[in-house]
Amino acid sequence: MTPLRLIADQPGERADQFLARTLPELTRSAAQRLLEEGAVTLGGLPVKKNYKTSPGDELVLVLPDPAPIDVLPQDIPLDVVYEDDDVIAVNKPVGLVVHPAAGHPDGTLVNALLYHCGNSLSGINGELRPGIVHRIDRDTSGLIIAAKNDFAHLSLAEQLQDHSLYREYEAVCVGNLKEESGTVDAPIFRHPTDRKKMAVNKLQGRRAVTHWSVLEHLGGYTHIQCRLETGRPHQIRVHMAYIGHPLLGDTVYGAKKPWPGLAGQCLHARRLSFRHPRTGERMTLECPLPDWFEAVLTKLRAIV
Repeated sequence: MTPLRLIADQPGERADQFLARTLPELTRSAAQRLLEEGAVTLGGLPVKKNYKTSPGDELVLVLPDPAPIDVLPQDIPLDVVYEDDDVIAVNKPVGLVVHPAAGHPDGTLVNALLYHCGNSLSGINGELRPGIVHRIDRDTSGLIIAAKNDFAHLSLAEQLQDHSLYREYEAVCVGNLKEESGTVDAPIFRHPTDRKKMAVNKLQGRRAVTHWSVLEHLGGYTHIQCRLETGRPHQIRVHMAYIGHPLLGDTVYGAKKPWPGLAGQCLHARRLSFRHPRTGERMTLECPLPDWFEAVLTKLRAIV
């Protein structure tokens, strides 16, 4: 495999942290494993995981051949919005989990993509699987993009890192926002007592920035547009709850009682814009609001 040359941009950052930050789909444990196996070098010498980087360091990473994973391809219908030899973008429905995990060993987007893509997969995390560089929650619908090879995966990961991969969502939040637009800049970390939740944590959290703007005032609710500058787990849900406007139907960060007709939070990944890994062309994909979202808007407009 072609070596990957990564240039450090921060002083005093551990090598494993630098790798995980630079390649967002590379987990911290996977980065540590690569370092322990000698897959990362600096000046021709292996780099230890606790090595502290200096700006300008050129770390060379040679990924091992990916190992097959114990995930079965499944013929699950996909709403493919765009596909070519490098990338595939799908409109994920509410209820579809992205990755297999405890409680969801199959029936996921990964199972569906393994079936759909066949042998065209990215192995950047040391496993043969579709290169999903960003995630959306089970009960969030809309656009998600996956890389079909390592070249595309690294390009998309780089765009996530430099914020040129544009992700725009639409949501309905509880309450009337007083301003027409704003930015939430609040670091996010795992919740201290509930490991399934995230929370704003100014001491331990990773930087998280969400830009929001009002699309429509709906009585005691607001239809908003959100643009992610970063991509932390549950970011929009955590940030809107943090400023006192949790998403409608979000029983984790808002009211515990479900909203009639909603399976979860009223949140849809509407637009995605990126530089095509192969051509460099700026591509913008869009996914209309699903029927259930439009039904919520219609219901709220009738109340006003």
